[in-house]
Amino acid sequence: MPKLSFVLVAVLALRSLRSTYAGECSFTLLRPVTQSGGVSVPYNTFDGPGFPACHDVAQVYSPTTIDEAVAIVRNASDHGIPVRASGNGHMWYDTMCSDDARTIIVRTENLNRITDLVMDGGKGTVVIEGGVTFSQVAGWLHERGASLGYTLVNWNISLGGAMAMGAHRSSLAENSQVSSSAYIPAGELVHLERDQSNDTWLAASTSLGLLGILARIKIEVLADFKVFANQETFDESYVLNADIFTEISPYVTANYWWWPGVKKFHKRTYGVVPITKAGNAFQSTFSMTDIEASLGLSLLNSGQNSSLQNFITEGIFYALWRAPNFHDKKTDLPLLSWPVYGYAYDVLIGGLYPNTKTEWDYGLRGLTFEVAVPVTQANKLLKRVRQLFDEAAAEGKAVTSTYRRYFGKPYDSLLGQTTTLQNDPSVDWSKGAIMLDFPTFRPTTGDHSRYNEAWYTKLHKTIIDEFPTRPHWTKVTRDVLQQSVKNLDPMLLARFSSVRRQFDPQKTFKSVVGEIIGVVSM
Repeated sequence: MPKLSFVLVAVLALRSLRSTYAGECSFTLLRPVTQSGGVSVPYNTFDGPGFPACHDVAQVYSPTTIDEAVAIVRNASDHGIPVRASGNGHMWYDTMCSDDARTIIVRTENLNRITDLVMDGGKGTVVIEGGVTFSQVAGWLHERGASLGYTLVNWNISLGGAMAMGAHRSSLAENSQVSSSAYIPAGELVHLERDQSNDTWLAASTSLGLLGILARIKIEVLADFKVFANQETFDESYVLNADIFTEISPYVTANYWWWPGVKKFHKRTYGVVPITKAGNAFQSTFSMTDIEASLGLSLLNSGQNSSLQNFITEGIFYALWRAPNFHDKKTDLPLLSWPVYGYAYDVLIGGLYPNTKTEWDYGLRGLTFEVAVPVTQANKLLKRVRQLFDEAAAEGKAVTSTYRRYFGKPYDSLLGQTTTLQNDPSVDWSKGAIMLDFPTFRPTTGDHSRYNEAWYTKLHKTIIDEFPTRPHWTKVTRDVLQQSVKNLDPMLLARFSSVRRQFDPQKTFKSVVGEIIGVVSM
């Protein structure tokens, strides 16, 4: 399995550590800096104005070199200024920063250099800076006959951010999680090497940005390869009663899309094919034209006060989703039948089609709830959610949606969603996790509430209370995080806090997430 080493710019002392990935990795971290007075303003990520990741930010820095970033962090640390790093954004709620109007943001998008690709047969290494997005490095590697392997994350997210938040995966067969990182305390560069027996590494590999800024990363890469994507349709009853581990684990990656209104699942699977296989498939989940966006917005808004309209809309989307959400990369023509074939990153992740924009560019924004549950409890989880749907219908306020179930192979870190390090022997994470990913449309009209809004609160509480859930750190609300603390292992939180005290004794790197789960104050 690939290994990673990271060099991070954080706020403490020098260290060394290595992470696991599709290869070797090293990285550099940053630490905090002070700032001058001024009016604090909200800081937004991908959702734009009105959807702040941080409510009050005093200043935003965009360093173009790691030395600049180190200086910013060192200055902030010396003056007790809170610091947060920000990439392109996968931050759905207002939990990125601490509620401290002195907070500064260090944007990493200009720290995007890619260098030192070395290949030896089918494997190799490359050095990247933490602000590089997956699409940037994937394109760069493809031009040179290399690939990121099975690592899965949205195309517009930075590798540094993905590693810090412990994302992203959809595989029970491959080590597709990106999480592996190192941090810098007190404005120094710290080099970390992977060591799964060392708490420093186990903290750094899902750090939540609380140890420092991931600045430079050396990752292992693979020779470029091609994959297939296929999709099958199953009755809901089949999936709810199937051996889900056996259904998913044979593939390099796989996920389910659930259509509860029509009681169907789409099972999307991926696997390796010969590099000579014809095909240039390119995936996009977020691309929209002006016409598609206008129709989608109208359909979704019309369901704000109508259960029937929501079921009609789901039926339309279900029919559309049966065809591949893939184009031919060379001609930009849609592919109309399964399976499809193409280069690994184009098929596994993809990006935007030419002359299109993202959903959120058109005001199609979502609310989301995502938690991990042991895959050994997957059937119980899905059946419980079905019961909640049925209860809403029996009460005369039926709800529906479409959302994804994806999966993660065990990967040990102190704050990881798929770690097996918990001290509760009654919970078995050894086969991996199923992620309940439940995004829903946020209406743009009225008070922005969804149809039967109370049902979503009931869903969240029921799942958290009845299952040993672990939250996705950037896709749940403050309230969900507070409810989830009882399911987190206190010993793992204490071990993370111990490492944090070594890296950031002045508590420069803070966030609402860290405060809620207690690792900032310990």
